[in-house]
Amino acid sequence: QVQLVESGGGLVQAGGSLRLSCTASRLTFSRQAMGWFRQVPDKEREFVAAISRNGASTPMSESVKGRFTISRDNDKKTVYLQMNSLKPEDTATYYCAAKSVILTAPTPITDASYDYWGQGTQVTVSS
Repeated sequence: QVQLVESGGGLVQAGGSLRLSCTASRLTFSRQAMGWFRQVPDKEREFVAAISRNGASTPMSESVKGRFTISRDNDKKTVYLQMNSLKPEDTATYYCAAKSVILTAPTPITDASYDYWGQGTQVTVSS
């Protein structure tokens, strides 16, 4: 069974940084586009960032551009989300997701596009 395990969440003050990690198992990681989404209670899940199989494409939400960076290490089967200059409105549960794609496919940015999901990690930014 495919597993995606997020880590790195926590409580941080506004302006601080966190790095989230998501490690995959039981799938061919190098064939997956990977995405990060976030959700707060009573709201829809929101796209944050995604990365193509080879890392060449990294679409980002406008709300996090210039502050967050997504990267991946295919040897470690891990995708990262470096979050800098955090704001209270970044508070949410963050989920990683995986989708098997061909190399030339567009990097998916909608949650409906993804096949596998992690359990989520909480990020809380205090003001």
